[in-house]
Amino acid sequence: MKIETVGFIGLGLIGGSLAKAIKMYYPEIRILAYMRSRDTLEAAVREGTVDQACEAVDEAFASCDLIYLCAPVSTNARYLEKLKTFLPDTCLLTDVGSTKTDIHEKVRALGLTDRFIGGHPMAGSEKTGYENAKPHLIENAYYIITPGEKVPAGTVEQFTAFTASLKALPLVLDYRQHDFITACVSHLPHLIASSLVELVKDLDSPQELMKQIAAGGFKDITRIASSSPEMWEQVCMTNSSNILKALEHYQGQLEALHRQLEEKDSKGIHSFFAAARDYRNSIPDTSAGPLKKVYAFYCDMVDEAGGIATLATILASGGISLKNIGIIHNREFEEAVLRVELYDEEAYQKAVALLRKYRYTIYER
Repeated sequence: MKIETVGFIGLGLIGGSLAKAIKMYYPEIRILAYMRSRDTLEAAVREGTVDQACEAVDEAFASCDLIYLCAPVSTNARYLEKLKTFLPDTCLLTDVGSTKTDIHEKVRALGLTDRFIGGHPMAGSEKTGYENAKPHLIENAYYIITPGEKVPAGTVEQFTAFTASLKALPLVLDYRQHDFITACVSHLPHLIASSLVELVKDLDSPQELMKQIAAGGFKDITRIASSSPEMWEQVCMTNSSNILKALEHYQGQLEALHRQLEEKDSKGIHSFFAAARDYRNSIPDTSAGPLKKVYAFYCDMVDEAGGIATLATILASGGISLKNIGIIHNREFEEAVLRVELYDEEAYQKAVALLRKYRYTIYER
């Protein structure tokens, strides 16, 4: 598979980051792109990421060796119908959606299973849009690859190698396996986080004491409940059967816990926590997973005027931008007074080193 021209339909955070990575590692590759926002497209051309801005999804894309579909899942399916009418058989199609069954079913219905390879880069940011795209967004992040049934093995190997050359960690899976895995490790956790928030909202007193005390650990484990409702509505609608399987198993676990609590089964409760702790501690922290990683640490600080301002000034002097900073009032399960959150791994490591240089006590998680 010789790649000389790559097309992008959609150029947001993921599409933009992939385009920038390709242009950084393969400056000779020609990139053309289409998206609804003309201003963004023109900015990408000015930056040198995109070589040709397209007015529509039309015959201009027929020159592509590879096309990335980076629009929402339902929109990508519609673009496939357009592309089929003029694309040569040599053009490989891929997408970046977080659910795969819907798009693969559309591909099968259109007779494109010999040239479609699904993709899911497990990377992202709270910041969206092309303006926040960066070439290293997918670096050391799992990139799930789900080939169509009739794609030649050699083509899959070449696309996998190309993805790895962008510094991602490709993992080839059946699309049905992908959707079940992400239902368990991403989609259900989002539902659980949101349901925990709803639980506190429903059971809180008129004085909202639960809300007042909930900061710290509770806010950390429910962080993902702040995600886009529109995006998660679409995820639930396109992967409902797998989410239901995971949810039914989870309900069984909750029922078992309910019985153990009713029967005051201390041995069973202990085994539950011990098994969860051991398995959780065995999960590697060397690459990004489907849930966005938080770059936060905790810092000891004496309660004195100007303390937070001094810390912020030290970080600013090092060129480090803070995402969030706050005092932990509920420290029952925390070791420090201050929680400091950064935007990415590089800023996190730099901030920890800088503050330790100034003899701050830092707790990493």
